[in-house]
Amino acid sequence: MPTTVRATKRKKTFVLVVPRFENLLHAYYAGEVIKGVSLGASRLNADILVHITDRHDHRLWLDSTLMHPQYIHGIIFADIDNDVDVVKRAIMHRMHTIVLNNMLMQPFNCIAVDNKKSAFEVVEYLIGLGHKKIATIAGDQITQAGQWRLEGYKEAMGKHGLSIPHNYITYGEFLRTPARKAAEKLIKLKDRPTAIFAASDVMALEVLDVARRHGLQVPNDVSVVGFDDNPINTTSSVKLSTVSQPLIEMGRLGVESLDQISSGKARLPVKLMLPTRFIKRESIKALNV
Repeated sequence: MPTTVRATKRKKTFVLVVPRFENLLHAYYAGEVIKGVSLGASRLNADILVHITDRHDHRLWLDSTLMHPQYIHGIIFADIDNDVDVVKRAIMHRMHTIVLNNMLMQPFNCIAVDNKKSAFEVVEYLIGLGHKKIATIAGDQITQAGQWRLEGYKEAMGKHGLSIPHNYITYGEFLRTPARKAAEKLIKLKDRPTAIFAASDVMALEVLDVARRHGLQVPNDVSVVGFDDNPINTTSSVKLSTVSQPLIEMGRLGVESLDQISSGKARLPVKLMLPTRFIKRESIKALNV
């Protein structure tokens, strides 16, 4: 008699595609998303494969091993650097997908935080404190988060009829070295801004250090706001005002939503915009007007 092997139900396996960030293993965004995805997968008793990709060559983001429905039940994109084609390629291979940190017009499944509204509220709050000369250090403009935080800054300034000198918009790419150069430019301006909104805490901390090295006090001489509520803020001598975003929650919802999508239980497309929280600490103050 031939021996039969009892079929067993295989655990679901999802792939988390993570663009390579500077110092990836210690990058706050990537770490928080991975924590959230892992938490959700644990609740679902699912497996997660983390696929780290080259941000500058999107052709390498997907290959046949990641898009075989016999082994992979879906793909979570931690970000897509505004490349919707990479999502389309996965969908063409009949792969279930969900994109994090982006809200797309196309009928793709997405979960994001409201970056534009959050940046708008930060700048409007600074304006309410009497600041009119507000500069920004923008994040990487290849990302939607970087673009939307810059747009939120511009919209708030425009709403209140405040002009933006061309040298008040600088770019730090979410990285320390470019952010430090941007901070040096702003601090050395003859018409120095009274407040600086940096699109990440990593960049905001560079502003704090540059200001201190130039003999300026935060917030007495310049107010500073960051974005992320990164734990590295605890190392700062000045408690940084910032925006807390639910990255772990976004990662958890990403894998749980993808599980529902792959099971045919979700109403498509999934579109979730998560709120943020503006945390006001000692790095900002009202102007004496």
